[in-house]
Amino acid sequence: MVSASTPFSDIQNHWARLFIEALAQRGIISGFPHGTFRPNNSMTRVEFAAVIAKAFPKPTKRQYIGFADVPPSHWAATAIRKAYETGFISGFPDNHFRLNDRISRVQVLVSLVSGLEMVSKVKSDLIAGLPAIYQDTAIIPSYAKDDVAIATRAGLVANYPNIKLLGPNVAATRADVAAFVYQALVYLGEAPPIQSNYIVVPPEPGLPLHQTITLSHRREFRGVWVTTAWNSDWPSKPGLPVEQQKSELINILNRIQALNFNALILQVRPEGDALYASQLEPWSGWLTGTQGKAPSPFYDPLEFAIAECHKRNIELHAWFNPYRAKTNAKPGGTVRPHITITNPQYVYTWGNQLWMDPGAQVIQDRAYNVMLDVVRRYDVDGIHLDDYFYPYPIEGKSFPDSKTYSAYKSAGGKLSLGDWRRDNVNKMVQRLWAGIKATKPHVKFGISPFGIYRPGQPPQITGLDAYSVLYADAKKWLEQGWLDYLAPQLYWKIDQKSQSYPVLLKWWTGVNPKKRHIYAGNNVGQLDGKSWKLPEINKQVELTRNLYEKLSLGNIFFSMSAFTENRQGIYNSFKSSVYAKPALVPAMPWQDNLPPFPPTGVAAKNRQLTWKAADDRDIRAWTLYKQTSGSWTLERILPGATRVATVEPGKYALCAVDRMANESAGVVVSVS
Repeated sequence: MVSASTPFSDIQNHWARLFIEALAQRGIISGFPHGTFRPNNSMTRVEFAAVIAKAFPKPTKRQYIGFADVPPSHWAATAIRKAYETGFISGFPDNHFRLNDRISRVQVLVSLVSGLEMVSKVKSDLIAGLPAIYQDTAIIPSYAKDDVAIATRAGLVANYPNIKLLGPNVAATRADVAAFVYQALVYLGEAPPIQSNYIVVPPEPGLPLHQTITLSHRREFRGVWVTTAWNSDWPSKPGLPVEQQKSELINILNRIQALNFNALILQVRPEGDALYASQLEPWSGWLTGTQGKAPSPFYDPLEFAIAECHKRNIELHAWFNPYRAKTNAKPGGTVRPHITITNPQYVYTWGNQLWMDPGAQVIQDRAYNVMLDVVRRYDVDGIHLDDYFYPYPIEGKSFPDSKTYSAYKSAGGKLSLGDWRRDNVNKMVQRLWAGIKATKPHVKFGISPFGIYRPGQPPQITGLDAYSVLYADAKKWLEQGWLDYLAPQLYWKIDQKSQSYPVLLKWWTGVNPKKRHIYAGNNVGQLDGKSWKLPEINKQVELTRNLYEKLSLGNIFFSMSAFTENRQGIYNSFKSSVYAKPALVPAMPWQDNLPPFPPTGVAAKNRQLTWKAADDRDIRAWTLYKQTSGSWTLERILPGATRVATVEPGKYALCAVDRMANESAGVVVSVS
């Protein structure tokens, strides 16, 4: 076993810590004064020779000739001689060793393969399959490809931070060399294996290496809001038996799965409460009928929804209302730790609701901590905010935050009231963005603001000024890149000139220098067969798609009940035409654009495809394409746990899809 002790102060949380410790215990590597190892420093050829001489005391294979730049008095002269005599390392044609040259990662692997005489012991059967293992195979030097294939088959290779990138020509770090050398000792049977997510696991010997092909399809975000406040969408009423709650949610998910939707926006904090197990806020009364009362028998609705969504290749975005404290202003009905109990001085009556003060630090911290708590504890795909920042205006009334603003001014604040309020919201958005990405970089952050930024932007638009009334500077959020997607609520008709759907959508796509995704928000709840008819919604989806090149990449529909009720035949229409074909959500290249490994062991027998995952750690789904008349069409998106699919005869290609919707190369297979 490898000891858990850490002899070096700078490797405590390092990816290669266990490899470094193991070699240090064997006396193969050492550190620097003051107890450091400097794992990320590159390694010179002379330092590498010193490590090799200690790690592999092999018999002499050839006579040492000496190098012009290695005098007998050099501290590493003996190590260089041993490394040369045992076949691990050579010099250059000018009879120089080049002591201080950096050794590249591929040179380390070539050295190990040569010195350990692996060519005669390990099959180089992976040469043709290297592109399926390393995305940068094309830059492996031609002289090294056989040795890289052998080193990979023998399990010598470790790649950090991305296991799919070999980085052959990059200078090897001290950590890289420690991992490679330790893995060579494992290969020799001289060391026990160390568990690491960064060791490249080669495909099983003997499995066919199929042709691979790069494939893609038109991605589209297809989302729907599921509102829990007022029991609008789910659950149908408070206090239902747990099994009925689950059944209703399953019916919703089955319904949107049948429509080829790929995202559910689930409201989990409608009024300072929680539709999940939380130590920070009380259970929602919309769920159990009584705030603070847990479901009985116990289950966690958010955990349940996530698992059921992922079974169906549906993302779950947890939807929070950051500042609404209560959907009615009636006294009572809340329990500790609800904000009205813990910090009532920052909760104000606003019309028939209660609203938190976005300028109070305790409110900002509460919203941030609640959302980050969910990011940490749940496998959510996204965090989602809607249009409720400062509340919508009430004629003749001012939001009662004068004490908070006065305290800000007394502390030296210089901003006007409006700028201060906007700054409060901006800081919350920026803080959330940074916190989410620091905690789980793959979790998406999206906001769905009111669809009009400001009257006159663009010129023909009139209506509520979200910038000066809700204090929501959504344009700034886009420009700063503080979110992954923006879903402006474009709840107006196409020909409604003063709030025209396509005019507003085009404007939003034009204020997006960081190239974030725009998903239009559509209000299907207005479908009444009179002023709002189904062709209007269908046309809005078409117009959204027409701006695809401008990063208008999908729609989110408000809300689920319209599809549940098949209002104006919307369910039938979407199933038969609008969303007749499946689609993955769009990938987000600023987050992660490295595809996963393709599936391995792909085989066809009796019209069944079977396969294995090259790496189970990050597989969310599989895409299955079929070739027809020379072109490839996406046939199915299969859940990540699937390993078999029944198909008709034909030529297929199977791709792996990771949680960021990056798609691997497709493994081609014929089914007869």
